[in-house]
Amino acid sequence: MAADIRIGTASWTDPGFIADWYPPKLPASARLRWYAGQFDYVEVNATFYAIPAARTVERWCVETPDDFIFDVKLPKLLSRHRMESKFLPPDLRSRVSSERGCVTRTPESERLVVQRFLRELRPLSDAKKLGVFLLQLSPAFQPREHQLMELDSVRELLAPHQVAVELRHRDWVTGAQLPRTLDYFRERHVTLVLVDAPQSEHFTVMPEINCVTNPALGYFRAHGRNEQGYIRGRSVAERFDYEYSDEEVRAMAERLRGLSNEVQALRIVANNNRSNFAPKLAKKLRELLGLEGRLREALQHNRPLKQGQLI
Repeated sequence: MAADIRIGTASWTDPGFIADWYPPKLPASARLRWYAGQFDYVEVNATFYAIPAARTVERWCVETPDDFIFDVKLPKLLSRHRMESKFLPPDLRSRVSSERGCVTRTPESERLVVQRFLRELRPLSDAKKLGVFLLQLSPAFQPREHQLMELDSVRELLAPHQVAVELRHRDWVTGAQLPRTLDYFRERHVTLVLVDAPQSEHFTVMPEINCVTNPALGYFRAHGRNEQGYIRGRSVAERFDYEYSDEEVRAMAERLRGLSNEVQALRIVANNNRSNFAPKLAKKLRELLGLEGRLREALQHNRPLKQGQLI
């Protein structure tokens, strides 16, 4: 496998991790440093809900080794979800259009949010720890009412950063729509996120496809296979309550080996976030893909930065 493969979890602050994975009584301030001793990569989930302050982002850099990478989920507004104005920085709230306490998605509000988002994430860029942006769309974004070209504005605002897009309405990748969807992503060299999900015909559950749309980057997210929880669950723990069997993990590893031969870099995210299921899955996949030695070597040579060392 020639690809640069990174494996981690979706967030490092999940309640299940705190209850069942982190050492007992580990202070909240020490969790990221401990996580970075186990994995060299994480997908940041908190940024979906609110724009972090630069001082918080700088702490992420300080607490992680030189080779650590953060992929960052884009804010709700950009992914067609309802976003309350109170989750924006106070000085930005008065500059964006809003109605009934929620931000109105307009070209100007998108521009202002992206501009501020990139500014606050500058410490990650300076430390060369910023990976790609994840745009996880609302299931309401569907072919009957929308066109994929509507996403061009976000992609252009984020350029030259790479963007991986997770579609969450299955009609985008079934029937006659599939080739049109793949054409859109391939023409723009945008990564279509591939998933492992329950076997279901429900419109929010994406089917298994293995189509690479951007040879520079593959992105894979494992959501678990709990159909009822995924469709009807209200909390993260309910939706992604699934522990993969050893046989399922081996089959997933084979699928990922195939993908790794088609891309230069591959991100693998364990998103079955109940209890310690996600870190266990990530570790098993790392072992099966032969990445344990690389991680040990990296951790021996790279240590978290000391305060003030950030470029």
